[in-house]
Order: sequence, then C-alpha cells, then structure tokens
Amino acid sequence: MKFICTKSDLLKGVNTVSKAVPSKTTMSILECILVDASAGEIKLTANDMELGIETRIEGTILEKGTIALDAKIFSEIIRKLPDNDVTIEVDSSYKTTISCEKAKFNISGKSGEDFANLPYIEKNDFVTVSQFSLREVIKQTIFSISDNENNKMMTGELFEIQGHELKVVSLDGHRVSIRKLMLKEEYDYKKVIVPGKTLIEVSKILSGEIEDLVSIYFTKNHMIFELDQTTVVSRLIEGEYFRIEHMLSSDYETKVKINKREFLSCIDRATLLVKEGDKKPIIMDIQDDLIKLNIVSGLGSMDEDISIEKEGKDLLIGFNPKFLIDALRVIDDEIVTLYLVNPKAPCFIKDETESYIYLILPVNFNNAAR
Repeated sequence: MKFICTKSDLLKGVNTVSKAVPSKTTMSILECILVDASAGEIKLTANDMELGIETRIEGTILEKGTIALDAKIFSEIIRKLPDNDVTIEVDSSYKTTISCEKAKFNISGKSGEDFANLPYIEKNDFVTVSQFSLREVIKQTIFSISDNENNKMMTGELFEIQGHELKVVSLDGHRVSIRKLMLKEEYDYKKVIVPGKTLIEVSKILSGEIEDLVSIYFTKNHMIFELDQTTVVSRLIEGEYFRIEHMLSSDYETKVKINKREFLSCIDRATLLVKEGDKKPIIMDIQDDLIKLNIVSGLGSMDEDISIEKEGKDLLIGFNPKFLIDALRVIDDEIVTLYLVNPKAPCFIKDETESYIYLILPVNFNNAAR
C-alpha cells in the first residue's frame, strides 16, 4: 500500500477516529487504527466494539492495500510531522514507512484483515437534523447522565421521536434534563437509549453549522450518525427507560421569575466557599420580591439578595449549587422561571412551551445551622 495526503487532512482523520480507540482492552488489534486504501478512497477506522468511527480523507492512492497501526504511536507521529504532504508506504511484512519532508519513521503494523470492521447495518429508518441543533441538544442534557455503570440506563440518554418532535432526556437520580427539538419533517415513532459516551464523542465531531446536516439511522441494536465524511456506529442500551412522565407535574405553590445571568453569577460566587467533594447546599429564602441566597461552609459564609417576580407562597429550600449551575449555563433565555411546591418537592426550571425542562431535587439542610 502507498498513498500521499496532506498532514492536516490525515491528522483531522486520525483525531476523529481516535475517539473510538479503547483505553483498556485485552484485544491488541482494537488499540489500532485501520488505514484502508483498498477501494479507491482512503478510510480510517477505529472500533471498541461498542462505538465505531469511520472517516474518509482526501489523498492520492499509488498502491492499494490496508494496514492496522497502533493508534497512540501513529497519532503522535502524525501530530509532530511538518505541515506538508505525508507519504505512507507499507510492504508485504506490514512494515510501515511514514515520511514527510526530511522526516521518516518506520513502524510495525498488523494485517488489516484481523481488524474488527464496523457492523453492516441496513440504512432504512432515519431522521435528518441540523448538526448545530443536535450538538446543542446534547450539550444541554449530557451533564445529567450518571457515570455509575451499575445502572446502565442512567449512563445513556433517551431519544424519542414523535411526529415533528425529537425529545432527549437524561437523568442521574438527583435531576432530570429534557430538551425538545422541532424537526422539519414528520417521522414515525421511535424510542432508543443512546450511550452517553457516544453522544459526547459525536458532539465533538459535529461541525456546529446550522446548514450542515446529520442523518441518524435507527436499528434494533444500533444507531448510526452520518455527517460529512464521517460515520459513527454505536450500540444502543437495551431495556425500558424510566417513565419520566410520572416525575413531571404542572402543580406549583410558588412561581419565580429571575434574571438568569444574575442568578447564575450569584450561585457561581457562592461555590468559591465549597471545596470539591463538599456537599454544602445553597439555601434559597424566597420572599415577595427577592430571593435571599445563603451558603455556609468550613471556609466561611456568603449572603446575597436577588430581585424576583413571585407568585404564590414564600418558601425556604436548599439545592446542590452544581445542579443549578449546570442547568442555568445551558439555558439561553434572559429570564428563567422556577416552579416550586415545598422544601421536599422538586424544582422545575422550564419555559412556557416546555422546549426545555430541568427537574432538580432539593436537599435537606439544618435550619439551625444557618
């Protein structure tokens, strides 16, 4: 095999597929990137058997062939080459020569035939969305998945498509994040659970341009994201997702409208007094036209008042400040609305059309300690 391509194209391709190289595996072939120039185009592939990424790069193929190269050393070499054309040549014993200007590396490769190729999947059932919109929806929900592998459902996100609407849901036992995205076309009903790891990596690949589209294909066990020159194939999480409808309520005793930037800045300041791992709540004393915010920790205390518009009862309630910050950071509205019932019931942050809903459970606090 022998081909020539630019360093920038090759590096972009290597960086893209490297996201699917496992950090730990008993199968050494999975630590490789497959370089395939056997069919008139240059393809790079990585696959950890749960997540697979394939991307195509521009170049001139002089001799067809395939090679599997150790992902770590291959990506390091390409990253440090001069910014010029790169030539990759492989002989019959899989010895690989990578040269650029006066730099020349010789490394050992493995047979491309031993590599675990991406599964072949019928591409029938799909939806098309803007890359920008999908990236935003992932960013606005991914922070509330769980990293506890004991509850697999919570490590993924629910993708539910009904008619013109895509609903994305994540939860971790303390909070729920819901985002709704209007689709240009009407689609049949679909409901799948996508691993959070997949969505994190897909969001890094998405261009963020409104005009650029991504096609999402669905099968019983897999989901495929096709965008530009790249294809991402992911296994789905099996099982029935949590019935979040039971968690959502339109009842409230207290409704608060507050300037988002002011609210977020205040909570952010309060966390200066919270050490990592500390579980100190921020106490919100909701009165007629203001919220008194208070936090007390081993480092000191902070008090701050924020003007609000309030309907309903006064309320004293505590929250994990990080959960409030995570939700507020991804809301674009200038004014946010909080719906509350009592000190032990969840707080809802949502807009009037419910294009976003953030449910956050309160925390207990010792009134006497304030």
